[in-house]
Amino acid sequence: MTVEPGWVPPGGDTSKANIARVYDYWLGGSHNFQADQDAARTLIAMEPNVREIVRANRAFLGRAVRFLAREAGIRQFLDIGSGIPASQPVHETAQQAGPGSRVVYVDNDEIAVAHSRLILDDNPDATIIQADLREPAKILADPETQLLIDFTQPVGLLLMAVLHFIPGEDAVAEVMTTLRDALVPGSYLVICHTCRDAKPEMADSAASVYNSRIAAQVVMRTRDEIGNLFEGFTLVDPGLVWIPEWRPDSPGDVPEDPQQYWGLVGVGRRT
Repeated sequence: MTVEPGWVPPGGDTSKANIARVYDYWLGGSHNFQADQDAARTLIAMEPNVREIVRANRAFLGRAVRFLAREAGIRQFLDIGSGIPASQPVHETAQQAGPGSRVVYVDNDEIAVAHSRLILDDNPDATIIQADLREPAKILADPETQLLIDFTQPVGLLLMAVLHFIPGEDAVAEVMTTLRDALVPGSYLVICHTCRDAKPEMADSAASVYNSRIAAQVVMRTRDEIGNLFEGFTLVDPGLVWIPEWRPDSPGDVPEDPQQYWGLVGVGRRT
């Protein structure tokens, strides 16, 4: 997309790559701009498997949402760091698996939010708010969140490829404490997080290139650090695993070397 469409908010800056739109480009979408495309291609040059990684990530998200809706009976979802819900979106997956499901998307990019509002305009059970994960109390108290999410009932909290934008273990622990304390027992937490254990020799250089190109700064964590994010939750089988290993639709979907997908994923139940 080279000409800014009418849904771009006045003053919206498309000259700096944004991860929501870079992600959209990797998925083959059209809701991205030149800066996003340039950054996406630079990272593909470093990690040629990146398109497969993001596709695997979306596939895991679909499996996790269907599990929550069908098996766990979850009917309300809070998706923080949602990006543009254009490819296999959570609201469609949840509402197909569990009719009546309600979804609140959250993203901090005004352009992603503006386009998402167009997508969700005719769906009364799904909305998006512009907010930052680093201020979780504001997300929880937002009027649109409160309208669709009843925090006295179990919630499916989705944190997909977003916690690695919060540097510092104290900072991320504070965010997780605020969110966890808002969830009643029986709620679920879904996380996907890049893991430096996969390719430690590449992790620092990849993060450096990413941070020089994209507005959000990324930090890769170890398996133990990612596991700590589930404090207060009990992981359901198969636990904390590489992206394609979480309840694959068929054994053939798991490659011989699943850690090539960089990300660890898990689903935990609030205890």
